[in-house]
Amino acid sequence: MPSGSNAPHVAAGALLSPHVSKPGSRYFFLNPSLRPQRRARLVALGGLEHCNPDYLIDRPGFAYHVIEFITEGAGRVRLGGGIGHAISPGSVFVCEKNTRCTMRSDPARPLVKYFLCFSGRAPLARLRRAGLPPNRVRTLAAQGEIRSVLEDLIREGRRPGRRAAEICNVLFELLCLKMAGALAPAARRPRASAQRGPQEAFVRCKAIIDGHAESLMSLSEIAAKARLDASSICRLFRRHQGISPYQYLLRRKMNIAAELLVDGGTLVKEAAQRVGFPDALHFSRVFRAVHGVPPSQLQLRNR
Repeated sequence: MPSGSNAPHVAAGALLSPHVSKPGSRYFFLNPSLRPQRRARLVALGGLEHCNPDYLIDRPGFAYHVIEFITEGAGRVRLGGGIGHAISPGSVFVCEKNTRCTMRSDPARPLVKYFLCFSGRAPLARLRRAGLPPNRVRTLAAQGEIRSVLEDLIREGRRPGRRAAEICNVLFELLCLKMAGALAPAARRPRASAQRGPQEAFVRCKAIIDGHAESLMSLSEIAAKARLDASSICRLFRRHQGISPYQYLLRRKMNIAAELLVDGGTLVKEAAQRVGFPDALHFSRVFRAVHGVPPSQLQLRNR
């Protein structure tokens, strides 16, 4: 997330922090001008940031209201004139655009975080109703489900077409509902908490596949990222998804490839390489098994 700026006309370079690892970070921009507007979309831009060890922002204000959700690492944040708060996986907070924000990452445990930017009072009011008033750090229990919705927001926000903003606004409402449910104290629902463990692990694994489908190539890679053994992940997917994690990964890869072929006009060979298939013939066989048509035929139908 950005270094400070109060200017209403900002460039993407001014919005995004320079203390972020570019290879691991992903962004979407629904407002091409990047100018906050009175009748703006609920969500204007957002993304996932892998912070560098020296990550530090200290801004007196910003062009947008921002919601931040920490998914890995540790650090500290100070909002307005309040006291500093330790932040770690599950921490979430909303910062109004005219509020001073100071945030730093622990150099030994760099932050990984999602953020969404929006303007207008309606999104702030909706977040308040979800139990997330501005300038207050809260903790969410069901982190996997939140990550899954945020990954959907990034994916849909990067999709070309006029419907992207509408889909992202629906996902924003879903995010508010999920966060409201995740704020409930776990101590009040011991049985639900006990049952939630395996489901949370499944949702976390699913979010990892959704977010890294292009680069992931094997079950062992999924297990390494999820920090679970492969057999446990297989059991989770069989139980909650009805298919193996590798089958789910292939479907995600083929869905990404279909989007590239239909929306981006990408060549079949290029789409295959993009999702990790150096052999275009093998890619075509897998694509047909998933979608029922070969990739070349899908392109012809679209044209």
